[in-house]
Amino acid sequence: MKPFQTIADPNIPTSHLPFSPAVQVGSLVFVSGQASVDSTGNIVTDSFEGEMRRSLENVQRILAATNLTLSDVVQTRNYVGRQEDLAEFNRIYREYFDEPYPARTTLMGCLGTLLKFEVDVIAVIPEQQ
Repeated sequence: MKPFQTIADPNIPTSHLPFSPAVQVGSLVFVSGQASVDSTGNIVTDSFEGEMRRSLENVQRILAATNLTLSDVVQTRNYVGRQEDLAEFNRIYREYFDEPYPARTTLMGCLGTLLKFEVDVIAVIPEQQ
């Protein structure tokens, strides 16, 4: 028996790749990297802003499957394709996350040409749930 539970929900984008959208271990939920994909896992190319918003909306759908929101996120790892998009990234990030902000890592120039943005998060299920 695996020490974690896979998060599944019809509202979560699916993928043909070998990974779970998210797994729960105790009170922690680990959300796999979310890119600008539609419900069937196909990449949707867009502006940086469009791809970032779609990625974060996918994270929100996954968290909702465990009755969580972005306010339950304690860490984000962000992958920004181009350094030129960093200011826009920070502007949009503030729309989705409030103070106190989650711990954060941001890597730039690591996505090749296929994606402009990707994000993965760790969230904590509050004790009262």
